[in-house]
Amino acid sequence: MMIPCFTYDFDSPHNRISEEMVAQAIAKVVTSARYQGKSLEDLIAEVLQDDPILDPVQRQWLSKIVTQAWNMSSQFTIGN
Repeated sequence: MMIPCFTYDFDSPHNRISEEMVAQAIAKVVTSARYQGKSLEDLIAEVLQDDPILDPVQRQWLSKIVTQAWNMSSQFTIGN
């Protein structure tokens, strides 16, 4: 199963992506993966899959961030 995607108008001057938004998104992906019974290895395999958005170096970097988030996931408080 692929990580769910969303649409976002990156060109709009009113839509700014903050570090906090990125951190919350990663936390939600980790929480969702755990809820679905996936392992960290399963999630990393999804992150490392080829896609048109990230290049291989970016996917490696993201996999390290996701691993850190996974290891800290007991500390997550996710709001709606």
